[in-house]
Amino acid sequence: MIDIGVNLTNGRFDKDRSEVLARAKQANISAMLVTGTNIVESKQAIAQCQQYPDYLYCTAGIHPHDADHAENNYLELLHSLAQNDCVKAIGECGLDFNRNFSTPENQKRVFEGQVELAQQLQLPVFLHQRDAFQPWFEILTPYIDSVPALVSHCFTGNKNELLQCVDAGMYIGITGWVCDERRGQALRDIVQYIPLERLMIETDAPYLTPRNIRPKPKSSRNEPSYLPYVVTELAKLMGYSEQELIQQTTLNSEKVFNISASNG
Repeated sequence: MIDIGVNLTNGRFDKDRSEVLARAKQANISAMLVTGTNIVESKQAIAQCQQYPDYLYCTAGIHPHDADHAENNYLELLHSLAQNDCVKAIGECGLDFNRNFSTPENQKRVFEGQVELAQQLQLPVFLHQRDAFQPWFEILTPYIDSVPALVSHCFTGNKNELLQCVDAGMYIGITGWVCDERRGQALRDIVQYIPLERLMIETDAPYLTPRNIRPKPKSSRNEPSYLPYVVTELAKLMGYSEQELIQQTTLNSEKVFNISASNG
């Protein structure tokens, strides 16, 4: 299986990153996409991919939280980073009006710039959206048919939003949020509406540790080896076998990100 969203540059992995990757391989994670959230972290993600070729791939982008700090030449910098073979998508980019760590104006400007860049480079877009669905969707609409793929990472929206994304041909990334009946119940109720050929799975590690892990891990840190718990929960909620889910999400991720995960 392929974990399409891992924040492997996060400091919480600094002490044991190689052990984390070894555990992921043992858990049958055949490839993962390291998330780039600003220029510095995108460079770090590329360096990690170069250390573990054919296992780690990455995105290069500027997260909405970082939009206020985007350099004037951020698009040139991202264009240059995207020339690395391991960079498989532009992002994580989008809008986040939940926390507003950057002004809405800057978020929109930096987001639209990255979607244009993805169109120019013919790379998929790795998307973030929180409490900003309408303006986010409006920015994406002109590009729906001209970028290779749109991936709604860590989807937590409502049914109407989900159906709009699916109708637009987007891929939907599901995390351990779906394993949490306290805050994830709304998502649990609607995952059945995601067509299997549009589904992707991810941990968003070190965040969103699945609540269905038994025994409960000592650390609150999520890691890629916990991805099977997301699959287990999705299989129950969607009515597929775990094997069907693993097989199809692996195919989806290989196709969209142009990677080969041979032991998936």
